[in-house]
Amino acid sequence: MKKWVFIVMGCFFATGAWAESTGFQLSLTPDLAIHSRATRISGVTVGVWSENPQDAIALGIVNGSTGQSSGLSLGLLANYAENYKGAQLAWLANYSSGRFAGFQWSLFNYAGNLHGFQLGLINFADTCDKGLQVGLINLMNETETWFRNFPNEVAPAMILLNWRY
Repeated sequence: MKKWVFIVMGCFFATGAWAESTGFQLSLTPDLAIHSRATRISGVTVGVWSENPQDAIALGIVNGSTGQSSGLSLGLLANYAENYKGAQLAWLANYSSGRFAGFQWSLFNYAGNLHGFQLGLINFADTCDKGLQVGLINLMNETETWFRNFPNEVAPAMILLNWRY
């Protein structure tokens, strides 16, 4: 009998851990959604405005990714994230407050720590491990001098092209 009690209890705990992640999210806002904003989405997110930790394809007007997230975010207006690995594509803006590894395409792109490629009108990276920026205005805050470490880094601000390796 004890054996069955432990097996049933183990199933309940395993089901609870499995319920922390789901394959689909539909939302109008982060608080008006099928799943709470704390639920990890591993699949597809569709919404007007969504915000979840995710390893997913996010389709919406504004897509938010919290914690360590990855995937493809296709936002009509904007995408924002804490730490993101993958691609953020939006018309207006992409914003990653922490580490961003991958590709950002928008009019304005921001990465707290860039490890990837930004393509936009204005690109900004507070710090940069390895990165390439292509746009009208390209800013890498961590680069302190102009052409001193060329070809590994270019400048704090450049038009058309800027990089740091």
